[in-house]
Amino acid sequence: MGIRVGMCGVGSFARNFIPLFKAHPDVENMILCDLDAEKLATRCEEFGIEDRCRSLDELCTLDVDAIVIITQHHLHGPQAVQALKAGKHVYSAVPSAISMEEITELVKTVEATGNIYMIGETSYYYPCAIFCRDKFHKGEFGQIVYSEGEYMHDYLHGMIDVAKWRYGKDWKQKFGMPPLFYPTHSTSMIVSVSGAYATHVCGMGIPDHRDYSLPPKSEEEKQYRLEDYYARDDSYWENPFSNETMLCKMSDGSVARINEFRRVGHPGTVGMSMYGTDGSYEQQSGATGTGYSTKAGIWVNKNLDERMDVTDLLACGGVPASDVPGNMDKVTAADGTHEGASKLHDLSRLPKEFIGLPNGHAGSHQFLVDDFVRACVSGRTPPNNVWDAARYLIPGLVAHESAMKGGELMEVPDFGNPHA
Repeated sequence: MGIRVGMCGVGSFARNFIPLFKAHPDVENMILCDLDAEKLATRCEEFGIEDRCRSLDELCTLDVDAIVIITQHHLHGPQAVQALKAGKHVYSAVPSAISMEEITELVKTVEATGNIYMIGETSYYYPCAIFCRDKFHKGEFGQIVYSEGEYMHDYLHGMIDVAKWRYGKDWKQKFGMPPLFYPTHSTSMIVSVSGAYATHVCGMGIPDHRDYSLPPKSEEEKQYRLEDYYARDDSYWENPFSNETMLCKMSDGSVARINEFRRVGHPGTVGMSMYGTDGSYEQQSGATGTGYSTKAGIWVNKNLDERMDVTDLLACGGVPASDVPGNMDKVTAADGTHEGASKLHDLSRLPKEFIGLPNGHAGSHQFLVDDFVRACVSGRTPPNNVWDAARYLIPGLVAHESAMKGGELMEVPDFGNPHA
């Protein structure tokens, strides 16, 4: 007996997930939902889905077991709470919330309802995080001493276009969300490896100055140099920082540094490094090209008698299904491929129906969908559950407050470990 899934929000990002949920063998039916009637009709036709509705309010009354929320950032927290209270399991795109009040209500609602909640944190399945989890669980790091996580995404790389679409005529006032309000790509990799979480943080912010010494490289850059989007007097966020850093005191006694940069001369990356008393993983992001999956990584120990270049293992160029142990009977075509996957991904656990389907964010999409569906069917708490989501998000919320206070060391609230 499969589950019935409703997806709220069918924009461009949702297109990556609709075919995966539809193809999963434990999903018996899908309903698509969006306020935009034209977009909704287009997606239903594109993916051959008949059932549809026009609002989350309506979707919550329908016969679905789970709701997938892929809407605008500021809606995720309240919409997840609404769906949970309606008796539905919830998968949410990141971020889980944008305030302490919202994440607190979300955790308490999961605890009160007993329903499954999962945050779709792609970095959990990045090859670097998988590699480090394996090394940590084998004890090869020893005691973790220091970790780094970073998400670099210059706002000229698509973020302004998204803001225009998302907020309409008020986009300039709504642009400029504090970078540390979106820390989960960085924090999740560290938390998911060792299980340690931030207990105290201090934040530092870099104001978005408009002082340029070099001429703009494009008409687009010239246009957006004329205004300061992070320090507007009428900004909804009242945030002056386009780049933020936080230092974390972790629960295992280690220290971590997180960088969230939105105006930076870099093609864009999500990456991590981790140092232990016995071994260390070092990563250089973007070393072999641009994009999230092109990273160079090295494993070393203190005596250099073990040095392993893992760059080839991290590459997400796709893996032929016939190369996966136990997968020979799963190949559905001569060129059947696990799209966007790396050699580090446990592809043997995925449904054969995923072979050849879209994947993304360094091979993570297919695993996230499978995790959520399995959790709904089994009733077991998934990875990236609501307690994990809180530990990914809350340090950034507190660290931004710290940055606004000049870097004051502040305690991070914690909701504890996943409940049975």
